[in-house]
Amino acid sequence: QGQLVESGGGLVQPGGSLRLSCVVSGFTLDRHAVGWFRQAPGREREAVSCRSERNIETVYADSVEGRFTISRDNAKNTVYLQMNSLKPEDTAVYYCGIPLRYGGNCAPGGDYDYWGQGTQVTVSS
Repeated sequence: QGQLVESGGGLVQPGGSLRLSCVVSGFTLDRHAVGWFRQAPGREREAVSCRSERNIETVYADSVEGRFTISRDNAKNTVYLQMNSLKPEDTAVYYCGIPLRYGGNCAPGGDYDYWGQGTQVTVSS
């Protein structure tokens, strides 16, 4: 069984940076797309970013384009989300996920099969 474990969340001031990590086990990471999502209180889960297998495709939500960067280290089976210029509206629980039914491509919407437990990011002064 595959497992995803996020870490790196915390409290940061507006304008600050955080780097989230998603350690993947039970999968050969370079054969899968990995996505980052977030969910704020009272809101639906939203897609933040995704990188497909072999880094062929990278997508970002408009709200984070230019501020967040997704990367992957297949040797460490880890995917990162570097978040810069953080805003209060970035406050949410952040999750990583893997889709299994799209041939290594990023899945539409939240159609992912494996999820981590989430890590809290709070942006506040």
